[in-house]
Amino acid sequence: MEAHELIKWGLIIGIPLLVLILYKFILRVFAGVVIVPEDRIGLVTKKFVLFGKQQLPEGRIVATDGEAGFQAQTLPPGMYFGKWIWQYDITFQPFIIIPTGQLGLILAKDGAELETGSILGRKVNCDSYQDAVAFLKNGGRKGRQTAIIAPGSYRINTFLFSVEMTDMTSIPDNAVGVVTTQEGKPLEEGQIAGKIIEGHNKFQDVDIFMNNGGYKGLQEQVILAGTYFLNPWFTKVEMVSMTEIAIGHVGVVISYVGGDGVDLSGIEFKHGNIVAKGSKGVWAEPLGPGKYPINPFIMKVELVPTTNLVLNWANARSESHQLDKHLSTITVRSKDGFPFNLDVSQIIHIPTTEAPKVIARFGNMNNLVSQVLEPTIGNYFRNSAQDSDVIAFLGTRKERQESARMHIGKVLDQYNVNGVDTLIGDIVPPESLMKTLTDRKIAEEQKVTYETEMKAQETRQTLEKETAIADIQKEIVKADQGVLIAERIADASVKKATGEANSVRLQSTAEADRLRLLANGDAEKIRVLAKANAEQIELLAKANAEQISLTGNAEAERILAIGKSNAESYKLSVEAMGGNNFTQLKVMEAIGAQNIKIMPDILIGGGSDGANGPISGLLGLKLLEEIAKKKDAEQQN
Repeated sequence: MEAHELIKWGLIIGIPLLVLILYKFILRVFAGVVIVPEDRIGLVTKKFVLFGKQQLPEGRIVATDGEAGFQAQTLPPGMYFGKWIWQYDITFQPFIIIPTGQLGLILAKDGAELETGSILGRKVNCDSYQDAVAFLKNGGRKGRQTAIIAPGSYRINTFLFSVEMTDMTSIPDNAVGVVTTQEGKPLEEGQIAGKIIEGHNKFQDVDIFMNNGGYKGLQEQVILAGTYFLNPWFTKVEMVSMTEIAIGHVGVVISYVGGDGVDLSGIEFKHGNIVAKGSKGVWAEPLGPGKYPINPFIMKVELVPTTNLVLNWANARSESHQLDKHLSTITVRSKDGFPFNLDVSQIIHIPTTEAPKVIARFGNMNNLVSQVLEPTIGNYFRNSAQDSDVIAFLGTRKERQESARMHIGKVLDQYNVNGVDTLIGDIVPPESLMKTLTDRKIAEEQKVTYETEMKAQETRQTLEKETAIADIQKEIVKADQGVLIAERIADASVKKATGEANSVRLQSTAEADRLRLLANGDAEKIRVLAKANAEQIELLAKANAEQISLTGNAEAERILAIGKSNAESYKLSVEAMGGNNFTQLKVMEAIGAQNIKIMPDILIGGGSDGANGPISGLLGLKLLEEIAKKKDAEQQN
């Protein structure tokens, strides 16, 4: 293919392609046509003016009436004619997009001057700043604007407005947003915060706030948990925790804002005003347990325990409320000059109705402790210790504790506080005195120990004595039984002797009758002889009786001596038996042992008439001799 054909085809293809590519430029140059894309707006700069007003008014930078310069009117997406390239400069500007979670702050580069004392331009009707002409003609002011733009897309003329994006204001749970405004009326004299204004939707509508008379500065109203479209050029938000009042406490509110209320405390209370809720001062109605959105810059909430509160005057112990963290063990001096330490615990109770008076009087609980409780309790125990020595103080601890409770309770009543109880803890006397007391106590305990040991020895002696008595009790019983047996034997011997005597008497009587019959004539002599024999026998019996008596006495003494050697109880038993009975027992034993006959086997007597008297007597004597010989022979055998 030849060169000229190549050029031909190049022109055929290239010219349409070039036209297709450069059609906007061609239309712009040769027809004054401007095509604005769908995602853009056209910012117009007019280079010169052929007819009409030529220059902008002094101080203006954006034209609203066709003057040369930056034009307020923008070109929305579309096609426009007559925008010749030599007269107009068209800049395509992307839409302003405010993402979710943010807001747009507007800074106007042109407009009326701000009012004196103002830092923000008030809102005007300008379609969220998309109509620059309306903004300028409706009195829009240059500078930062009160209104903001919410998330979305906006056709904003950046020749006139600058848009700054910022995050929305988020208040977390259990928090409170304290608001300080940068615009509004000055605060009234004597006020530290602006009064609550209605209708501005939590400070999101700045213009309503200002139109309704909002004040500049700290605001009484707070904002709660949530997300807000707050203009940071208008509001400064400081987040603080909600005021929490625990169970067992009340919150006494001290308000620094509000009107001067009527004092509700009564004429007897002269330590500050107690006012109704909403007034300036100490509120008469405390807050119960819970969470409250309190603005801590205009109100102060003092927590007051309504349960029993324990305060310790001790170096090593402090309660969780920490009201007693600065209290320490009390050092006192006794009457005898000894210093010693003691720990004290005070239990108090503040009724709910009395809590505002306590706070009005002292300001807070720490002041109550330092200004009343600490000096009252410390001075009481110092004064009390000076009236007694250390030993007496230790010995009367219970009484002094009760006295302290009554005295301190009366004092606390004057301060609207109930004194529940006063308890004395450890008492630490001087070491030297403690040694003396310890030695004394040891000596006393040793004395008690010795006395106890002595009593134990006495008890042991008694035990051994009783044991010995118990050991010989067997012998005593044996002796008693021996005495009883002896008595029984003596009784038996007496009865036996009596029976034998009766038998002998009967036999003698029978024999006498027989002999009297045999003698028959010599009865008188026999009777005389028998009488003589009877007297002889009686004398012999008396002699034997005396001998037996003496023998019995000797035997009794021997038995008594034996009884004494064996056991004293044996002696008493012998004495209880009686001497005569015992003598009779021994006499009968002697009679039985010696075979002594009380009556003769043969009674010899004479006849009554005296006949054959001598012969009968001789025969009788002879008969007696034979009988005696026969008895001796039997005994020898």
